[in-house]
Amino acid sequence: MILKRSDSCVPGELRHVRRRISGDRPTAACTTLAAVLIVSWNVASLRARMPRVLELLGQHQPDVVCLQETKCAPENFPFAELEAAGYSSVESSGGQWAGVALLIRSPLTAADPLVGLPGDPVPSEARWVEATVAGIRIVSTYVPNGRALDSPEFPRKLAFLAAAAMRPAAGTDEPWVLAGDMNIAPADADVYDPLAFAGSTHVSVQERSALDAILTRGRLVDAYRRLHPDDRQFTWWDYRAGSFHKNLGLRIDLALVSEELAPKLTECGIDRDFRKGQKPSDHAPLLVRIDVGL
Repeated sequence: MILKRSDSCVPGELRHVRRRISGDRPTAACTTLAAVLIVSWNVASLRARMPRVLELLGQHQPDVVCLQETKCAPENFPFAELEAAGYSSVESSGGQWAGVALLIRSPLTAADPLVGLPGDPVPSEARWVEATVAGIRIVSTYVPNGRALDSPEFPRKLAFLAAAAMRPAAGTDEPWVLAGDMNIAPADADVYDPLAFAGSTHVSVQERSALDAILTRGRLVDAYRRLHPDDRQFTWWDYRAGSFHKNLGLRIDLALVSEELAPKLTECGIDRDFRKGQKPSDHAPLLVRIDVGL
């Protein structure tokens, strides 16, 4: 499996990424992969964005997709449509808000799925789902926004992050990929104008410290920064005031991978094309390729 970057791409940005099959595609009898392609995307309503999701599946052919903000009632989750596209689903629905899912490309399967984060102060909002795919424990998470530093929602965000820091160290020997909308810009380089966000959520010392705790306790690394230590790219842009076209964004969608997987990272980028066109989400998908070496 090879990800190709367009010649016109800036570093860390994937456009028209293609996957070439070179003997590493699993068959029905063998699900061993030479490499795995994982996508994380906050779709801001799966039903509204379904044509774009199917477009992404067809174009990139990922092995696993971590979705956030699916905003589906359990009975409305599009299992059949996704299955027709070649993907099984493990999902956690919270109705009109939040909701997360893992889409797994056939013939790969999800083992030992877990719906919900132990210690989440408001588990009904459906912000965490995990399963083992191709020997990797993969998480899709949607961290609470926090609203404002003086909001009652802000301590709840910190509590969720504290619970998330405990999970990768919970006794499994599998490597982890914790992916999703973290609602934290890890550093000032991940914000278009740090001064514009001074005193607000997403950039506070408390949130960044909580993210550091997840990385340290779980022995995880930020996949994008591992491969692009100096690049300035974003995954989210406000719908208002032409923010996307002005590139006034934040990098808040992250893929945190176990230290043992970090040397096997070969590609991590942001496909901005999915922030364009018909009915885009306000987030662009993040793509991560890991050579698993078999």
